[in-house]
Amino acid sequence: MSSDPQSQKPPPRQKPDAHQAEFRLRLHRQLQRRRRAQREKQHPFYGLSVFGVVGWSVALPTLIGIAIGVWIDHNWPSQYSWTLMLLFAGVVLGCLNAWVWIDMTHRGK
Repeated sequence: MSSDPQSQKPPPRQKPDAHQAEFRLRLHRQLQRRRRAQREKQHPFYGLSVFGVVGWSVALPTLIGIAIGVWIDHNWPSQYSWTLMLLFAGVVLGCLNAWVWIDMTHRGK
């Protein structure tokens, strides 16, 4: 045998195991999602759609809290305003909801 690097054969390729194949498939899907998200972010109405979703995620719990509070105040009058308490709870819940939604969108999950 000669020690010439051109005459030496490369070692035979090993077949990828199931873990490598699964990892490559997950990586490929993640790259596709990122590319799609980047294309969508470039769309001129992307900002408006995010603004609308965030707005509704805050407004809907707030309105539900107001409606339930008005119903409670009407049926069971008390010295405390359930409408104001549930309005505040709806705003807090809506803001948390929007925060989680934006965080998940930002992370790409």
